[in-house]
Amino acid sequence: MAEERDINELIQVKIDKLDELKKSGKDPFQIMKYDVTHHSRDIFDSYDELEGTEVSVAGRIMAKRVMGKASFCTIQDLKGNIQSYVRRDDIGQESYADFKKFDLGDIIGIKGTVFKTKTGEISVKASEITLLSKCIQVLPEKFHGLKDTDIRYRQRYVDLIMNPEVKETFIKRSQIIREVRNYLDGLGFMEVETPVLVDNAGGAAAKPFLTHHNALHQDLKLRISLELYLKRLIVGGLEKVYEIGRVFRNEGLSTRHNPEFTLLELYQAYTDYHGMMDLVENLIRTVAGKVLGTEVITYDGVEIDLSKPFERITMVDAVKKYANVEFTDEMTDDEAKALADEHKIEYEKIHKKGDILNLFFEKYVEENLVQPTFVLDYPIEISPLASKKPSNPNYTERFELFITRREMANAFSELNDPIDQRERFKHQEALLAAGDEEANTTDDDFINALDYGMPPTGGIGIGIDRLVMLLTDSSSIRDVLLFPTMKSFDK
Repeated sequence: MAEERDINELIQVKIDKLDELKKSGKDPFQIMKYDVTHHSRDIFDSYDELEGTEVSVAGRIMAKRVMGKASFCTIQDLKGNIQSYVRRDDIGQESYADFKKFDLGDIIGIKGTVFKTKTGEISVKASEITLLSKCIQVLPEKFHGLKDTDIRYRQRYVDLIMNPEVKETFIKRSQIIREVRNYLDGLGFMEVETPVLVDNAGGAAAKPFLTHHNALHQDLKLRISLELYLKRLIVGGLEKVYEIGRVFRNEGLSTRHNPEFTLLELYQAYTDYHGMMDLVENLIRTVAGKVLGTEVITYDGVEIDLSKPFERITMVDAVKKYANVEFTDEMTDDEAKALADEHKIEYEKIHKKGDILNLFFEKYVEENLVQPTFVLDYPIEISPLASKKPSNPNYTERFELFITRREMANAFSELNDPIDQRERFKHQEALLAAGDEEANTTDDDFINALDYGMPPTGGIGIGIDRLVMLLTDSSSIRDVLLFPTMKSFDK
């Protein structure tokens, strides 16, 4: 309580200072523009050229030392921090008196010349200082910083001010997305946009969010995937398409999951899941090289080598390798359930052999997939939108890419047989009726699109947030989302 009272008193002092400024005609909020010529890093990188040159910088006061007729302050801008030397005789007595009243957190503009102090620190010798915005809150104490993760996620603006490494993460996120686009654009893909509000939220196993359109008197859903609309475009003759967009899944929160997240999906006509493997492997390797300058990265203290060919293993072989359990073509559903009982794996009554295989995979295999690994040939029961393997119709031409024990991508040779697709939807409807809230529902218009003929197509979905986590060594998805979903304080 004493600490809260002290903070409130400090805030009141700042508000009083702002009132004085307004009364004296120096309201900082009436200044609409300030011409910035350089950022901090620009000055450091080009000091030899800029020494003695006049520059204008702007940023937030993060440190300040007042010493009679001369003072120092450090401002923080987009690219880092820079020191300014402020003398009363250089900026004038009135301006210097105002400067001494400035608080940590205030945003100022500084015009001056570039020089080095006696200690060799590159600085700006101020000739003019302008208060551009008054901070009436109290910044977290510098020594302890802002460490409380709950406050950091709720008040990301303060997190960005106090933790430079957080700002760097989000700068890298932007660079990663830009390089993903550059890579796909270079391959001739076309970026498109598809609906967020949909009548039928399909394309993934997830529970959707529900909403209502008042004018149409119609219930709608927020999309859980980008897939079905993008494949409609392949039907229409657009041979290479992609979308980077938000999707929404009504699920729990964890270090790996947020109810809304960014997904990349792309579809290419006349290729298959092997083509998608080559594409995503090269994409991740290229993006890492462009953004980080290396294809060998470190995640959670473990070296991840993206330069080597990614391992490829079927789901059946992976379960055999890590669980020492072999799922044969001759095995029946009942025999698979008996194996699950033996290994204390819970399953639903409606589950079949393929579902049981996937449960074994989740329990025994995923935790071992640290280095980049493609897991191939998923059972048909859990792959309603993937083409059957011609050599074994119990499995599909589908893979998931795992790195650091996380699924990074999911891809198929896309199912383009409308009759088969309708039967797969019927199976999903049966699961839904049995209580599986994540099962797909039949999308009649999508099947109608397939009736017109979709060419052989490869498609893939990549979680952008997990890719950013990997390339920024971030342990939680909340660390790579500027504003993650949080429970309300009053709930």
